[in-house]
Amino acid sequence: MDKSLITGSTTMLILKLLEESDMYGYQMIEELGKKSNNIFELKAGTLYPLLHTLEQKNILISYESTTDNARIRKYYSLTQKGRKHLKEKAEEWKVYTSAVNNVLGGVDIATT
Repeated sequence: MDKSLITGSTTMLILKLLEESDMYGYQMIEELGKKSNNIFELKAGTLYPLLHTLEQKNILISYESTTDNARIRKYYSLTQKGRKHLKEKAEEWKVYTSAVNNVLGGVDIATT
């Protein structure tokens, strides 16, 4: 799959994961891969700068927590502003995908 198709949706996908539960970075990478049948293979070098930027914009907050094996992990959580941002991005995505589908004329491109 063309990676440029994924670029614009990465923030929205990460926010959607965090809407479901707080997660640490590697957990987000794993969960995104699992939920997308490995279509979205996010790299740490892409994820962590994105998380940092979202934290600076008050879309996410982070906190440290000790796991069962006494390991300290940095978890990320969606703020109210983040929930609003996700809702806006999801609506934009619906409009965008609807327009693309209209242009394609309902053609099932997977079978052509």
